[in-house]
Amino acid sequence: MSRWYVAAAFALVAGACAGDELPALDPDADGALVPPPVAAPARNQVGFAFPDPPPAPEGPLEPSLAADLDTFFSQVAVNLDIAALRRIGASGDPRVAWLLSDLLRFLAPGPVRELAIEGFEQLTGADLAEDPVAARSTWQSLTDHLIAWDLPEPPGYLRWKAMLFTVVEPRWAPFFEDESAAIDWRHLSWGGVLIDDRPLGDTEPCERGCIPALDDPVVTPAADGGWYPDDAVVFGVTVGDESRAYPKNIMEVHEMVNDTLGNRRLGIPYCTLCGSAQAYFTDSVSGAPEPSVLRTSGLLSRSNKVMFDLATFSVFDTFTGRALSGPLHDAEAVLDQTTVVTSTWGEWKLAHPETTIVAEDGGIGRSYSPDPLRGRDDDGPIFPIGDVDDRLPVQEQVLGVAAADGTPVAFPVAAAVAELEAGGTVQLLGVRVVADGSGIRAESADGTEVVAHQAFWFAWSQFHPDTVVWAAAPGGG
Repeated sequence: MSRWYVAAAFALVAGACAGDELPALDPDADGALVPPPVAAPARNQVGFAFPDPPPAPEGPLEPSLAADLDTFFSQVAVNLDIAALRRIGASGDPRVAWLLSDLLRFLAPGPVRELAIEGFEQLTGADLAEDPVAARSTWQSLTDHLIAWDLPEPPGYLRWKAMLFTVVEPRWAPFFEDESAAIDWRHLSWGGVLIDDRPLGDTEPCERGCIPALDDPVVTPAADGGWYPDDAVVFGVTVGDESRAYPKNIMEVHEMVNDTLGNRRLGIPYCTLCGSAQAYFTDSVSGAPEPSVLRTSGLLSRSNKVMFDLATFSVFDTFTGRALSGPLHDAEAVLDQTTVVTSTWGEWKLAHPETTIVAEDGGIGRSYSPDPLRGRDDDGPIFPIGDVDDRLPVQEQVLGVAAADGTPVAFPVAAAVAELEAGGTVQLLGVRVVADGSGIRAESADGTEVVAHQAFWFAWSQFHPDTVVWAAAPGGG
């Protein structure tokens, strides 16, 4: 097959304010506790029940199958070996369906794509047409099946996956070279953009297309923030005596800010797909010779952005702050977090009159649409997430925290705000939720901050499957 055909096949798919006096926690005022669900048939975001997983063999691949995988993936940059792909799909080993999922992510519509889908169904016995998600994205449905089944990957999987992904972006190579990484390679997928590895402070756009971080943005006092509507959302962060608002529309464009606040260095990723803005201290990272600079890789893991440290190319779990690969993984680095409050700008500046806000042009002379995503995520997750916890709708916003004993707790935001506005109490397992701007934050019995951030329920619950959910107690909080 000619190089031009391969290039065509690999398409780039592409209440109370924060300072109010509050009474001590009353242990009898806890809200209702919704425990984790008992075992039930795995379902996806639209309620489709996944079929039983195919039986997966153990041990090495058949030599002929391993040879076909070597042949196909070693030549993928210049030639797609159709005969080898057909034999892979007919091999009878469902573990290699993970590689068909990886391949399918990069294939444009056409006969090669159809052959990969056919191979998946032949290997697994699944009929993707039964899943409503497949009507929008066959690849998403296919990969959801694999995640829900927790199907093991084939021996040698990382090597073949690396061959494929580094054809698309050679600068991802360092991620795949760490065989001791704590990354679940099965869940790693392409987000549709390439890596942002520009040096700190670079304001030029990415030459080949990336999500460009915003470094040390210019900020203004609240009085000069009239350009941003009072009812528009900001992500508010307070460190020490200093507060700052990061407008949502700017964060949707950059998805990562490196900044200084309260004399601390921060990396602030915003995963638009997870609805989650977090703030990590980057000036106290174990094993890092200097403050870390966080960047967006262009890769995803179960619809969560994959971020990395620019100096060491160590991958961090964006949701937990734990280093997963590279020198910082070897150093067992975990990024400390501080709270991010999701609020309207009008209410945030009332609660924090000394706050600053990122300048209208970010300090880089750029203009930002009021709604850059234009409703992209309104109909649910657009990347694979596998099976879901159906205690809440997948994209309901929750405030996620860890109780003192480590138990993860999720407070549904709308219900918590309504309870507070009605004069009720929102607390569970020693964690109390209080108003901050039009948003909420968490604290312990003595008023100490409990680090918290909002996220879509599907994201919080997949990273914290044992989470308990707060609900208003019958008759009031």
